[in-house]
Amino acid sequence: MQLTRRKFLALSGAAAGTGALNWSALAQTPHGCNLFWPPDRALPVFPPALFFQAADLTSLSGDQQGLLVTLQGIVNRKLPRLYFYWGTDPTNQEWLTTSKIPYETVTDPMKLVDQYRYEITGAVIYDPNLPDTVNLATNLAGLKGGVIATADLAKSLNLPILDDLRGRFSTKLDAYTWALNNLWPQLSNRVVTAISPTNTVTVPNVQWTTVLQETRTIHDGSNKALYTADLSSFLSGEAVYLRYQDANQNDGWGPSVSLVTILADGNAIATFQPASAAEAPYLFDADGSQTASGWRFADHTEYFIYKFVPPAGTKQLTLQTEMWNQFLVTATNTAPSVQVANANFRDYIVAVNAPVFWLDPEDTNESALFSEALKLMQPDAPYLGWFPQGHEMTGVTLCGQNSSPVVAADFFYNGSALSGVYAPVRSRKSNLPVPQIANKIYLTLTMVEGDNIQYNQHRMRQIWDDPNRGQTPINWSVSVLLADIAPSMLHYFQQTQTENDLLVAGPSGAGYTYPDVWPATTLPGFMRRSGEYMQRTGMNVLFVYNRNGSTDVPLSQGLVDLYKQYVPGLQGIVYNYDPSSQITMIDGVPVATLLGMNDLLSSQSELANIAAAWNGTSPLFIAGGVESWNMTPTDVNTLVHSLGAEFVVLRADVFFQLYKASQSS
Repeated sequence: MQLTRRKFLALSGAAAGTGALNWSALAQTPHGCNLFWPPDRALPVFPPALFFQAADLTSLSGDQQGLLVTLQGIVNRKLPRLYFYWGTDPTNQEWLTTSKIPYETVTDPMKLVDQYRYEITGAVIYDPNLPDTVNLATNLAGLKGGVIATADLAKSLNLPILDDLRGRFSTKLDAYTWALNNLWPQLSNRVVTAISPTNTVTVPNVQWTTVLQETRTIHDGSNKALYTADLSSFLSGEAVYLRYQDANQNDGWGPSVSLVTILADGNAIATFQPASAAEAPYLFDADGSQTASGWRFADHTEYFIYKFVPPAGTKQLTLQTEMWNQFLVTATNTAPSVQVANANFRDYIVAVNAPVFWLDPEDTNESALFSEALKLMQPDAPYLGWFPQGHEMTGVTLCGQNSSPVVAADFFYNGSALSGVYAPVRSRKSNLPVPQIANKIYLTLTMVEGDNIQYNQHRMRQIWDDPNRGQTPINWSVSVLLADIAPSMLHYFQQTQTENDLLVAGPSGAGYTYPDVWPATTLPGFMRRSGEYMQRTGMNVLFVYNRNGSTDVPLSQGLVDLYKQYVPGLQGIVYNYDPSSQITMIDGVPVATLLGMNDLLSSQSELANIAAAWNGTSPLFIAGGVESWNMTPTDVNTLVHSLGAEFVVLRADVFFQLYKASQSS
């Protein structure tokens, strides 16, 4: 039995009301799919969850996790019943408790394969020698009602083989080109996903030896030079591994590297500029490092590792590397990590039959295929996931040029379960009185990163639960698309917010994008959807990023007019993340750039400088963007309490209304 729209709405209403609905017949349908996708929704409606079996997957191998999470997608698209968590992140269990859905804990997760064996058709085998076949296997599993697995794992569980991708493709481009032509036409064209096929698992007890280190605090690149290190003592292994990381992980000015050369007995066996094609054969683990124009950098706890295999008989191995800022370079001849199947988000990909790939928008060949894939999608199809090597700005630009907003989701868990946790989302707005204008410095503070649903799920939950939240006005950017993929999360934030907490739509509306790069024919559709979701979620302040690649672009009158047209009751817009805050009126809409506030000490200094330069003869309006990975509500309270009497801190809606009043007086 498949659900029609009428049946779905009737049955889900019964489930939400009396709890008398019996879904057992639906659950028995072989590899059926009970999703409903109205034309005005960004993401589909799942059947309502009534009971979860919850399991901790921490101790399982990556291959086992991949199998179980794809099983979760097949099971939950009929009726959400499986919820998985990892012990390293308590927020996953907190959301399970917050959901109010009854659950039981399964102590042996692999037994779920037998329990739900009748609901799956078998296994799709990926090729361990070509990691990107994990993504192809995920799409085939969704289409065929199966799970992904290695050949050995499928055999041990006695699963029929639905397809075997071993040896089928020589390169990732071959694999994704085949998928583009043969798989993706069978998949949804209303959403596209991008997830790394593998995860890095650290090998315990690897001994690293320091070969280069900057012990000074340097933020200005003044120590940029060509550094040399002798690596000969590491020649006893099969390879030499070099790890670059931040020597001072507290302030975010880690190594920037623009050249790496390895000499074996005086002869160059590797020489490359990071962020180039020549780097790829040696980049063993990029971790969270990022690239700019010709260099790679790693801040805070991020790092990157290169692998070099010296010729047999090498006597002298030498590193020459050009770099600057606070670097720590260590070496080992023991493989420090292994690659395993990445289970993240695969339940949702399987459940909705979404195309999945992992293509670099800064690689010429891969970006061409990336664009081809996006052209198969409907306009405004969300791009759920992220980008290889952290190529965010290039990737968001490419997606925008192809009419696709981005939703960071590569560490979002249980999407197929949380989509079925129904909870009311409040559309009414909480109003506060607007004070009389005075000669003050009016400050509004916005926690950034809200477009990122994995941030909403993890970091935002952690800092939201800070017991000192609510003492100071804070604007919390949040994804309006939580209304679709995790309404219970949005409900939690709404139900527990104080009068000092204002939820504002994360950049740049119904998804993270740069409106300036969109085609003129499709941009109004994105604006319309943004307005509809802001109304559904009770948000009337908007946070926008507007760039083209890595270049910030001001909001034009045309863009502001479109937002004004499609977002009824729009109070104001904050945008970008700049060295200063400027505010202006554009066709009756207050628009303010965000002053970047990276940490408590630098924020105190910036605001003290603003106060010192203020003449005190007229009101001054400042919008601050608080770096939510570094600062908490407790930090914001400390910041606000350190300000002089000339400062008044306001919620953004009140801030914008007061600014409008100041312009009309």
